[in-house]
Amino acid sequence: VKLVESGGGLVQPGGSLKLSCTASGFSFSRSAMSWYRQAPEKERELVARIGSVGGSTDYADSSKGRFTISRDNAKKTVYLQMNSLKPEDTAVYYCNAFATYIGVNYWGKGTLVTVSS
Repeated sequence: VKLVESGGGLVQPGGSLKLSCTASGFSFSRSAMSWYRQAPEKERELVARIGSVGGSTDYADSSKGRFTISRDNAKKTVYLQMNSLKPEDTAVYYCNAFATYIGVNYWGKGTLVTVSS
């Protein structure tokens, strides 16, 4: 099983980034996909989630209106479009897959997003 995140980097406040997470080794279409983040000295927190069926989405209050999660089952990839970025969005962003058909969680290794001028 692999979850490989990409797209992180340094961006100025107000800028945008699009993260990608490509999956392999499990049934992507039957898995709910999420993005989490962990800032220095803080706990990991949910950013956004997209369901396995119907693509229903859920966002943390801090993400609503600025971030958009989407998925492409054919490419086994989940995306996080982040707009209007703020310094407090600086964190390592992790991709998570919850394989609903077997009740197992998988994690990527993370990609660093730094929002700074």
